[in-house]
Amino acid sequence: MSVITVTGLTLLVTGCTSTKSGGSGGDAQSGGKVRVGLVTKTNSNPYFVKLRDSAKSEADKRGAQLIALAGKFDGDNQGQVDAINNLIAQNVKGILITPSNSSGVLGAIKAARAKGIVVIALDTATDPANAVDATIATDNKAAGVKQGTYVRRALGNKKPAVVMLDGTPGSTVNTQRHSGFLEGFGLKDGSPQIKGTAVTNGDQTKAQTAMENLYQRDRDVNAVYTLNEPAAAGASEALGGKKGVVIGSIDGSCAGVRNVASGKFAATVMQFPKKMAQLGVDAVVDYAKGDKKKPTGFIETPSQLITDKPMSGLPSKDTAWGLKNCWG
Repeated sequence: MSVITVTGLTLLVTGCTSTKSGGSGGDAQSGGKVRVGLVTKTNSNPYFVKLRDSAKSEADKRGAQLIALAGKFDGDNQGQVDAINNLIAQNVKGILITPSNSSGVLGAIKAARAKGIVVIALDTATDPANAVDATIATDNKAAGVKQGTYVRRALGNKKPAVVMLDGTPGSTVNTQRHSGFLEGFGLKDGSPQIKGTAVTNGDQTKAQTAMENLYQRDRDVNAVYTLNEPAAAGASEALGGKKGVVIGSIDGSCAGVRNVASGKFAATVMQFPKKMAQLGVDAVVDYAKGDKKKPTGFIETPSQLITDKPMSGLPSKDTAWGLKNCWG
């Protein structure tokens, strides 16, 4: 694997076996490998590293070539636009993208589709959703509802004092998980029980700083919504093991499950990025080879609440199960 820096992007070109692809259309027709592009939000977040590595593994298995690009940081919209244009120039058959800004990449996506390139959103939907051919993702609002329902139940009879550690403005994942949590918890934006909100971009360091500041303002905080597990880890560090604060999250990494097992988080909602990546690569390769129709619509991958303190009537799995299935 070679690593090349192109206009501020991290470019990972992964070649596969020397097996020639058959079928119809473009590279497959000429006996070359089907090229699949992947554009993630960042290469530093473990979730997107897992997504990329799983896509590479599936491309290897299918005799395809993965060209993986990422922005410098979560929210680097221009970096993702540049990545899409880069992939168009490389004549890929399909682009899998996790957009940082769900509307900011629409022009580049439109240009790719005009060239006959299949574009599939992974993990994060575009806005509008039909800007891409298909979306393969967790139902992020439903995942937020699971987190919110659990955190509220875990508080018992305590009067809620909630902090919201959000992700990146303009991302559908940010909006859907935020609104889902509030629905599950039984709150609305502006409710007096919400003691503060902060933009963390899903980054642990930013989340820790934000949590420290918010906790200084209100030391009665007893419930924390987090967009993802890096944000939850930052919140946990900031609180320094303070008893009686219920931290919920979404991701389901092995590290996150261990944080649930140790009591740093009360619960997390597990996603399955490996499955997303496999489905995305397969859809592009199958279409490029003429084996299947172009993918369309929303293709949901599951989510699972993980906790060692289950609540009656709320389906969950324990951390032993979680460690066997994390990010599968």
